[in-house]
Amino acid sequence: MARGHPAFLGRVIDRLRDVWRQMKYAASDPHRDRSRRLTRMGDWLVCKVAESIAEQRTLWSLRTLASASFIYPSDLSETSAASIRSRVLMRARRQHGWWLLLNIVGVILTAILVLLPGPNLIGYYFLFRVVAHYLSWSAARHALEGVSWRPTAERALTELGMLARLPRDARAERVTAIANQLGLTRLEAFFDRVAVPSP
Repeated sequence: MARGHPAFLGRVIDRLRDVWRQMKYAASDPHRDRSRRLTRMGDWLVCKVAESIAEQRTLWSLRTLASASFIYPSDLSETSAASIRSRVLMRARRQHGWWLLLNIVGVILTAILVLLPGPNLIGYYFLFRVVAHYLSWSAARHALEGVSWRPTAERALTELGMLARLPRDARAERVTAIANQLGLTRLEAFFDRVAVPSP
């Protein structure tokens, strides 16, 4: 059973993990025959889900924590940083709550597709999204109500804020150094995705 979840939901999550591993393996197989439109669409859906999982993994990690470090830019006061953290988590809880409800409707509406031959890719897509948004919603709620935060001001994050104004080529070396300093292996890719300007 998945930790911290009712038995039924735990079984669903375990089953989805198995299905997900198989689908991800198939979608990444370079020898896979993608001549059929349905196959290409299925692989596209798998890639979209994988991208969503990567984006939400940090939030999911908060689900079972009793305490966590909260590192914020040193040019913010602790009070301001905590207020921003709370607003971000409240927005995440609200948004994932709405998406959870909408995707439950999607699962219900696509249930009829199980009558068709072959895997119900659209139904699986909505089911994956239901689980993902449930995990994100519950993590955001827990982070707001059940996590004891240990705040630490960090100068490197203040520098990152200034680097975001520079073109990618001009900032790349320093961003790499900061990522190594903080031990954040995915910081460079994340920073390039969200920083402006990126060219």
